[in-house]
Amino acid sequence: MTTTAPTANAVTDLRNLVGGEWLAAEAPERIDDLDPATGDVLARVPLSGAADVDAAVRAARAALPAWRATSPLARARAVMRLRDVLLSHQEEIAELVTLDMGKTLADASAEVGRGIESVEAATAMPHLLKGENLEGVARGLDVEMVRQPVGVVAAITPFNFPAMIPLWFLPYAIAAGNTFILKPSEQDPRPSTRIAELIAGIEEIPPGVVNLVHGAHDAVNALLDHPGIDAISFVGSAKTARYVASRAAETGKRVQALGGAKNSMVVMPDADPKLASGGIMGSAFGAAGQRCLAGSVAVLVGDEAEQDRSLQMLVDAARELRVGPGIEPETDVCPLVSVGARERVEAEIEAALAEGAELALDGRREGGAAGAELGPTILDRLGDDSRALREELFGPVLAIKRVPDLAAAIAWSNESRYGNSAILFTESGGAAREFRYSIEAGMIGVNVGVAAPVAWFPFSGWKDSIDGDLHANGHDAVEFYTRKKVVTSRWAGEKG
Repeated sequence: MTTTAPTANAVTDLRNLVGGEWLAAEAPERIDDLDPATGDVLARVPLSGAADVDAAVRAARAALPAWRATSPLARARAVMRLRDVLLSHQEEIAELVTLDMGKTLADASAEVGRGIESVEAATAMPHLLKGENLEGVARGLDVEMVRQPVGVVAAITPFNFPAMIPLWFLPYAIAAGNTFILKPSEQDPRPSTRIAELIAGIEEIPPGVVNLVHGAHDAVNALLDHPGIDAISFVGSAKTARYVASRAAETGKRVQALGGAKNSMVVMPDADPKLASGGIMGSAFGAAGQRCLAGSVAVLVGDEAEQDRSLQMLVDAARELRVGPGIEPETDVCPLVSVGARERVEAEIEAALAEGAELALDGRREGGAAGAELGPTILDRLGDDSRALREELFGPVLAIKRVPDLAAAIAWSNESRYGNSAILFTESGGAAREFRYSIEAGMIGVNVGVAAPVAWFPFSGWKDSIDGDLHANGHDAVEFYTRKKVVTSRWAGEKG
């Protein structure tokens, strides 16, 4: 047993944070955490099991009564302190994101910054927790609604945003009076470990309020099955989101499970070339396409000559992007998170070609030092039922869909089972209005490649992009992490 976190730069066994102490996992199995750019082993990650999860739940449950009784203002000030600590360590955490996940330093720093925005939004919790009241609903009778914390909540977070997505959940949850357990991705857990270490050093956040458990499938299933957990927040693939939502529902837990996406970017003939090409390059190929808001289909509107011009614009821009390690400042397209991820995406490219797709740009390469690199790839002339057009590949692959007009673009996009994001590039206000009104997606961009909402608004995917009614961030986060209690009262001897 130790109360000291493992050093971030040493190859060591990571530990779980349980009740303020850094404990070795009881489960014996370990996997290597690798740098996607070099293949170097950065840490060994324990695959915690049910006993490890139970220890974290018991610690969170023990800390809950005192934390719930802490005033909302004191909890908000604790979150303010967390914001200051994270801000002072932003670049350090960003470097861990780059080394663990692979994305460029600029992208990683922006990710941490977006996470800090969520912390800032959660500092308003004393205002956001206010309820409602109505006096005199009958003679001498008053009714009020108050918000109270759900209890012990857990978050299961993905590899592609190892700092930001934990911070989507953690600050809102604890500011609302809950205690918290984080299960980060086993592929890149060091940013979450560092954030947990910083939290453990904040006096205003008592031991047990925030806990961290490393692991994979066994840890996830243990969290879903444990009767001491009241709510689960999840981000990952659509298939896993449905599994998490179903299993959580079976055990009586509140759940928000954010799933995958297949986001269309519609390019009108009047689109500004600079806005369109820049926005699409960043959206399709930033973070090597490993984002649930990545635009992975470019819907080219117009006659064939207009479509060809738009396609050539995209091919020319993509050819200029530099593929390389995220740590190098000149890199535009980072490695995928692992060699296995590159092999999976390349298999999807080859399957599309076997079905008759045309390669407008071939990004396949030797894979870099660690074998995880894949350059920007653009696929044209795909069949309508192609997986490259309809399913999330999670790599730097842009599929092309050709349509004659905006109505056809909207109709085609709305056929998708996903509804995370949709983008329109145009100079027409009328087209933009029609698009935002008719498109079936929860986050819309107009001349913006990645329509990521700021933290005061919900991350509002539709359809198979979410299981559950409440999204991450914004007022939805307050709704998810609190329960409403309605009190009806009458006092003897009062006038009425």
